[in-house]
Amino acid sequence: MVVINWIIQNILTQASIIIGLVSMVGLIAQRKPVSEVITGTLKTILGFLVLGAGSGVIVESLTYFGEMFSEAFNMRGIVPSIEAINGQAMNDLGLGSAISLTFLGVFIANIVIARFTKWKYIFLTGQAILWMATMTTIGGYYIGLRGWALIVVGSIGGGIFAVGMPAIAQPIVRKVTGSDDIALGHFCTIGYLFAAGMAYLFGEKGEDKSTLEEIELSSSFEFLQDSYVSMMIVMVPVYIITAIFAGPELSLEFSDQNYIMFAFLQAMQFVVGIYILLAGVRLMLDELIPAFRGIAMKIVPDSKPALDIPVLFPYSPNSVIVGFLTTTIGAVIAMFVLPIFGLPMILPGMMTNFFAGGGAGIFANQAGGRRGAIIGGILHGIFITLLSALLVGVFDQVGFVNATATDSDTIVALLIYAVIGNLFGLG
Repeated sequence: MVVINWIIQNILTQASIIIGLVSMVGLIAQRKPVSEVITGTLKTILGFLVLGAGSGVIVESLTYFGEMFSEAFNMRGIVPSIEAINGQAMNDLGLGSAISLTFLGVFIANIVIARFTKWKYIFLTGQAILWMATMTTIGGYYIGLRGWALIVVGSIGGGIFAVGMPAIAQPIVRKVTGSDDIALGHFCTIGYLFAAGMAYLFGEKGEDKSTLEEIELSSSFEFLQDSYVSMMIVMVPVYIITAIFAGPELSLEFSDQNYIMFAFLQAMQFVVGIYILLAGVRLMLDELIPAFRGIAMKIVPDSKPALDIPVLFPYSPNSVIVGFLTTTIGAVIAMFVLPIFGLPMILPGMMTNFFAGGGAGIFANQAGGRRGAIIGGILHGIFITLLSALLVGVFDQVGFVNATATDSDTIVALLIYAVIGNLFGLG
């Protein structure tokens, strides 16, 4: 058990190492020279770490923005956090060993299902699998499973999600990327498909559909065709206006600089994070996709790597920003509306709104054009906030107090357990 925990903590939860190992196995399977194996493996890891560095810059900027947003509009409520749920499950419920073994079991179940079914997807976002393992373990615990039964059921359930979610997202991913080389490995897929469905219903259709990536500007505004410039023009006013409402006191916790100037620089840091992230994506994919062909050919024939949502960002940068903003608008609407119906107030999570909202923007833009992206994004924000609010009641029964999670797929996984438990009088 000690060895398994060491492997999980030091290898399997380290996404960069997983991606590097996948690249190495793929290159070895193709009998590449040692020099190419070493170079490809290291550059894949480097690309992922650059991507992670960009994500870190974005998260730091959004952490400040989230606190500033709450202070500006005097909001108090439950902040969704899957990380906090994982910590409480491991420590307060004593499920640390079960979650670790389930995490390993999800990986194994994923490979087995991909090998022997038509769902040829290998889910490579290790952190997301940890969150799914956490939720399926809590779900099994809720309905009375213990010991190996808890681990086996959670592993199979998580493995099904690990191949099923990339499979149902692939038709849209294929249109976004223009190829079938990669898949989406992010457990917010149900939310993305909801946004796409709403965009299709209420957006533009047929020949009239114009996407956010096809916006044509007059010569006076051609500089806005640069995606980084357009991001800055959108994000700088958002940060500065929020800072004005929040006042100068909060910024002193982060910097002694003038609070307006600090907000301006944080908005610029957000764009810097996007730039770094996209550079990492390009570097990683340049090495990973050719290497993964070895796995597809030898181990799981015709398989595709399912990667985290930022891999889609370079294909639709305008959609990412629109999705982030519209999802935030929808989350704010839901924050005020849901308590009217007796549900708890869920505060908007800016990290979720950016990464999940960005993905929803890409899907909605593809399904319903510009109008669809806006409507789908707002409804996506309402939808994921509703899911988080519904989960609070389930967590109360398990033993968590005023807690909830974010990723739509993991929430749905746990809600399925809750429905099963209520139908059969378990839990």
